[in-house]
Amino acid sequence: MAEVKLKNIAKSYDGKTMTIEDVSFDIHDTEFLVLVGPSGCGKSTILRMIAGLEEITAGDLYIDDKRVNDLQPKDRDIAMVFQNYALYPHMTVYQNMAFGLKIKKVPKKEIDQRVRAAAEVLEITELLDRRPGAMSGGQRQRVAIGRAIVRDPKVFLFDEPLSNLDAKLRVAMRVELQRLHLKLNVTMVYVTHDQTEAMTLGDRIVVLKDGDIMQIGTPMELYHQPENIFVAGFIGSPPINFIEGEIIKDSSLCFYQESSGLKIDLSEVKNDNIHNFVGKNIVLGIRPENIKSGAKAAGDHFHAQEAKVIALEQMGNEILVYAQLGGKQVIARFAPEADVQIDATTMLHFNLDKVQFFDPETEAIIK
Repeated sequence: MAEVKLKNIAKSYDGKTMTIEDVSFDIHDTEFLVLVGPSGCGKSTILRMIAGLEEITAGDLYIDDKRVNDLQPKDRDIAMVFQNYALYPHMTVYQNMAFGLKIKKVPKKEIDQRVRAAAEVLEITELLDRRPGAMSGGQRQRVAIGRAIVRDPKVFLFDEPLSNLDAKLRVAMRVELQRLHLKLNVTMVYVTHDQTEAMTLGDRIVVLKDGDIMQIGTPMELYHQPENIFVAGFIGSPPINFIEGEIIKDSSLCFYQESSGLKIDLSEVKNDNIHNFVGKNIVLGIRPENIKSGAKAAGDHFHAQEAKVIALEQMGNEILVYAQLGGKQVIARFAPEADVQIDATTMLHFNLDKVQFFDPETEAIIK
């Protein structure tokens, strides 16, 4: 178990361009922290710097209050699970899991105890005599995780470990990783580009873009209280709807989009700073589940807007409705029994207690 601290970490490969610039955050003891963002955002680079596989250009990295910038990977007491499993094809599962301990000259009896204990935790005891080529992708990933477990490290690092698996197996392995974290009660750092993985696995999530931290928070904090347009748009599936318009003042304060005629009375919307944007462009954000088909929940404030349906996704438990609004597509979640047809018009009811507003210039949330 360990706490990891990154203080003003920076990385440059050519001495000029900074891939990572001034990144600071703490990873708490026994926490499952996820680094998430699009390709090229720097998440794997940060993970590799923690592992010691990439040199730190500037800043300080601490594991349990010990500065480890100059320590070799083998001396950091970490274990890393890679995307491609990195198993030896000529070795059995047992030999793959035992190899690192054998190199360290751990006694044979202890190696056997550790390997069999890890295999039991991962439910792969019956695979110990097999070679990687005779196993499925999910089984090989368990072996790769087992090889890390037997080392009993302070910190586990995962670099997109599920990206090579099919969709169904990824879901199953996410459950296994959650179970494993609870059972081992260790510090885990996990890299992914998949926001669903991030939301389901992370105690906290670090959202990255172009080497910068956009926001750090729990899954629900990022979902309900994003600090900017990037986080709001990246977290959530289907994604949040962004509607561009302006704030006008006539008989009351309103959000207005000229192209669609959308005009929302904001007099009952709780936002202390929205009046500062009168006469200015603004971005309204609302998640699909906050656009209803008709039935209004008691106590909520709704704005009704007619829109043309351009596509439907029948999901069984819900209908995802794609509608045209002012030349732009919006997505709504309707109940499965909703009467809605493609090319017909429908009424979209916007829950005004759930709308968010963003400054298009700074992209920061207005609150």
